Amino acid sequence: MGMWIGRPGALRDIKDGASKFERAPDIAVREFRSLGGAVTTWAPPVQPRRLALSWSAMEPDDVAHLDRLAQRIDGPGPIAVLDPLTRNFLDGTQALGQGAAQQWSVSSGSVLALGGTAPAAVDAKAGAELSWLHPTWPGYPVSFGMTVWWWAPALASVAGATLRLLWQNAAGDRRLVTAWEASKGPLPGAVPADMAYVTPLVGFTSAGVHPIGASVLSTEAPPRSAVPPLGEGCPAMSITGYTHAAMQGNGAYRDIGLTMVEVPRATR
Repeated sequence: MGMWIGRPGALRDIKDGASKFERAPDIAVREFRSLGGAVTTWAPPVQPRRLALSWSAMEPDDVAHLDRLAQRIDGPGPIAVLDPLTRNFLDGTQALGQGAAQQWSVSSGSVLALGGTAPAAVDAKAGAELSWLHPTWPGYPVSFGMTVWWWAPALASVAGATLRLLWQNAAGDRRLVTAWEASKGPLPGAVPADMAYVTPLVGFTSAGVHPIGASVLSTEAPPRSAVPPLGEGCPAMSITGYTHAAMQGNGAYRDIGLTMVEVPRATR
């Protein structure tokens, strides 16, 4: 699998390997030095990630796709970038089973989260579904042809619990579900045709309070481990820079550069 780039529902698999791939958070740490020489630092609470990509001799169809995104022909965005080397598309605290209650939703019951490094739990009623939420979209962007793996080991020991992958169309409408018993291990799901998003779920057959624990959503099979890979997120991105030049010696191909920054819920 290459790198999938595009608006959810219209992702394209860019199979050419990028000659440059640079991804880092904009930490923006500032230093302040007192008259006595002591140094204090300040960092903003939100640290958006920046992504810089470049390709040499890109195929014309791939160039046309990136041109369309850069010119915002289909709207302002944001867009998704799915890197095949990302081992866990969940947000960092969400993947650890920590942080704000808003990272989850339960159909019947409540999510108990204290914030920070305190572990989150679900107080589920019989028949409830616990959902892992994407911070921007109705679910995590996917495309037909992918296989997605879902694993929540802390809940695998809950009697009757089931792992589920909810597939949604571009409008975010609930369409199809792939499921099996959590005790069987990580759940693989081939993305059905015409689906744009997936939401990972755990279903409960009986009431109870359960620690959510660590979890992983990935395009590669995760280890059946109690400690899934650290969450790297799948943020919404806005294109901030674009270069397009003919390949030296062969004008049929293009050298492309793309820079992006992570954006919040509102589109940019």
